[in-house]
Amino acid sequence: MSSKQDLSSVFSREEGPVHLSGIDALVRLTLDQVRADARRGLKTGMFVSGYRGSPVGMLDAALLKQEKLLKQHEIHFVDGLNEDLAATAVWGTQMLHTVGRPKFDGVTGLWYGKAPGVDRSGDALKHANYTGIGKNGGVLAITGDDPSCKSSSLCSQSEPMLFHLGIPSLYPADVQDILDFGLHGYQMSRLSGVWVGMKIVTNVADGSGTAEVGLDRLAFVEPDRTFDGVPFVPHMNLGMNVRAEALEMEQSLYTRRLEVVRRYAAANGLNRVMLDTPDAWLGIVTAGKTYHDLRQAFLELGLDDDKLRRIGVRILKMGMLFPMEPGIVRDFARGLEEIFVIEEKRPFLEMFAKNILYGQANAPRIVGKFDEEEKELLPHYGEFESDVIGRALTKRLARKGRVESAEAWIARLDELHHRPKVTTTARTAWYCSGCPHNTSTEAPDGSIVSAGIGCHTMAMWMDRNVVMGTHMGAEGAQWIGMAPFTETPHIFQNMGDGTYAHSGSLAIRYCASTGSNITFKLLRNAHTSMTGGQEIMGAHPVVDIVSDLLANGVKKVIVTTDTPDHWAGIRLPGGTEVWHRDRIDEAQKVLAGVAGTTVLLHDQECAAELRRARSRGRAKEPAQVTIINERVCEGCGDCGEVSNCMSVEPVMTEFGRKTRIHQSSCNKDFSCVKGFCPSFLTITPKPAPAEADGAKKKRKKGRIPVMARALPDPISKIDTTLGFNVHLMGIGGTGSVTVAATIANAARLEGKHVVGLDQTGLAQKGGAVISDLKVTHVPFDGSNKITDGRTDLYLGFDILNATDPKNLDKCIPDRTIAVVSTTATPTGKMIVDRHNLFPAVGPLTAAIDRVTRKDDNVFLDGQAMADGLFADSMATNLFMVGVAFQAGTIPLKAESLEQAIRGAGVGVEQGVAAFRWGRL
Repeated sequence: MSSKQDLSSVFSREEGPVHLSGIDALVRLTLDQVRADARRGLKTGMFVSGYRGSPVGMLDAALLKQEKLLKQHEIHFVDGLNEDLAATAVWGTQMLHTVGRPKFDGVTGLWYGKAPGVDRSGDALKHANYTGIGKNGGVLAITGDDPSCKSSSLCSQSEPMLFHLGIPSLYPADVQDILDFGLHGYQMSRLSGVWVGMKIVTNVADGSGTAEVGLDRLAFVEPDRTFDGVPFVPHMNLGMNVRAEALEMEQSLYTRRLEVVRRYAAANGLNRVMLDTPDAWLGIVTAGKTYHDLRQAFLELGLDDDKLRRIGVRILKMGMLFPMEPGIVRDFARGLEEIFVIEEKRPFLEMFAKNILYGQANAPRIVGKFDEEEKELLPHYGEFESDVIGRALTKRLARKGRVESAEAWIARLDELHHRPKVTTTARTAWYCSGCPHNTSTEAPDGSIVSAGIGCHTMAMWMDRNVVMGTHMGAEGAQWIGMAPFTETPHIFQNMGDGTYAHSGSLAIRYCASTGSNITFKLLRNAHTSMTGGQEIMGAHPVVDIVSDLLANGVKKVIVTTDTPDHWAGIRLPGGTEVWHRDRIDEAQKVLAGVAGTTVLLHDQECAAELRRARSRGRAKEPAQVTIINERVCEGCGDCGEVSNCMSVEPVMTEFGRKTRIHQSSCNKDFSCVKGFCPSFLTITPKPAPAEADGAKKKRKKGRIPVMARALPDPISKIDTTLGFNVHLMGIGGTGSVTVAATIANAARLEGKHVVGLDQTGLAQKGGAVISDLKVTHVPFDGSNKITDGRTDLYLGFDILNATDPKNLDKCIPDRTIAVVSTTATPTGKMIVDRHNLFPAVGPLTAAIDRVTRKDDNVFLDGQAMADGLFADSMATNLFMVGVAFQAGTIPLKAESLEQAIRGAGVGVEQGVAAFRWGRL
């Protein structure tokens, strides 16, 4: 959750509080490290490289936004072709002594990748870690973990992999920890001679909060580095191909360097007792994001620190997962009857704690995933929330006596979770309007298709014959093993140009070298659209890709495109032909009939990025528009089925179900006009007359009606004794995350404290996006995710998301007020299947009323109001914020909200006007 407001100060401010997201905290960390070295009298540079992927999918974009500032501090960012090559490039920063003539006293490095990238980069990371760290160097490895698989092919937990590589792992709980642990990580890396990993989970990367910064806020204590009376000085050893030196590396790593890491953690308090109760019987060990979940659970159980001390609880927060610091664990355990290790996924901390305390006199019992009777206490899978932890805690506390407040909270949760569920429709991600995947993922009837990674994955729920898939970069290689054992002669394999550049080209080469009968459908859309639309590192023009494919043994290539005129007079290698995309079915059949490996190369730019380019004047906006005469339309739905386009909307009229083009979202792909339908009209407006001075003015979208009347202040209906919570639900790509950031910024302008979480997943592809805001009067130590039944304002920009049972669980009748737009925005399934209808709105609003403050709720068609007022549906969300504000559900000042809207720097005039009109 971020905003353009005071963005420069977020990265340059040297004293005081800064509010930033987890991703921005990683960017600031690079700057803080170079500044810290400068204060030590060292002239150091930094090299940053990695590969995008959630939850660190937008780190490269955030780095590029600050490119000028980074270069001023000698921080060089190079986008990685893939994770292991990027890791090798970062490794190179520690080898500078081999070539001499250094320009700096030392160079630090930062590598990043999501969990699958950590796995595939194991060899590079292990070699780099074993060889060591250069003089005045140091390296951090950022590992992005998606524990609940929000935007990944599999759930992840990276610390066991780092343990296997001998890389220490730090686990920050929030943005403050990212900055602090990051700086300690670099110093620890430098003093010990190892790479240091830092685990960033989704709720930390996508969360936001306030961190304190200061030149002297942290003290970096150098630990004792003597062994047997001899000082240890780390050195680089690049003799990994010489057995004796390789053995020395291993010995040094496991007998000296990791021990220095343990000593550093002890000297600098990376692992901290957060609640020290001298006569405690129960000790709780936890780390990272789970620490805040634990604190949230205690709040829900009605247990503040004083009550926890009275019932005998002690808490240890581990900042470093591996190697575990034995001293603090032993001190923490002294006098306890039991240690309860609370951690997500597999038992990692639990394993090391048992190893340290095993055989100790009067050692406490250790439980975690299982209790002393081998009954499950905490799951090995998924992501923890406070209710999971709270239930397990209540079981353990009950061993010493009843905790009535905890029992009451669990009873309340049980009642809440057993409420009747509404019948609604899930909003799943779908291809954007005009997306090239709509065309490229089509397959001939009866064919068998394997999914690609990224946006290609979504074809799996679009009835496009997609029946299997693999991990990134190996797409198609599975057919080599399958083909000898089936009578099926051929398959199609989807692949994007991002995957092709990353590693997928090797899979095509492998298939070609084995003579496998497979057709790769390679989409060249010039962007990694799933993670933010970044340009592809290592991308090549179509001519070069065709040459590369043929040189690697591909038997035949056909290029399809939406702009064949651009290829007039251009000869492609090997007699490769360029066909219009309308012939894509024919092209696939031709290629499937060729023995060996063939490739259909579809050339069409990402629709979302093309739209952005047009809005910024970097691409031409087609003058032609398409409309549908609803009186002529028969409502057959064929145009939606053919185009798969989200702008071809079903609409209920007095004449029955019809279809219309949603002009605000239309990307002018015109695939919907395929075939003959008399209801379609194409209109080419007469060009506007040129300005007298010859200047070109940027065309403004929509209109901004004037609000001439004064608006009364609302009467607050929210209990703000402790603060207030907002649960916001929208549709990806409509700006709901920006709105959440705007509300957060308005609260901070009034001196309030805010923690937030944006749960996006595949939201940017038209899926659900959920944002939580917790606004408090004092700093908050709980989770950034709202607990079930704890929402004050239930702000729904989409009624389907607002009736998702998981979201309704956030509501409770004596507290929650709902402000929801009833706009019937269709799902992708409704676009392609005319029998899949939008559910009746009445039962949906009734379901919301049942779990909220019915008399105070507000329901209205926000998009219809925004379209009518502004001729632009993008005004809807801030219009609904105005409605919620005037309904007394956002206890802030109107001036603060308007200032925050202006501070966002995007669509300012329309945004302020939409907010005001919503208040009317």
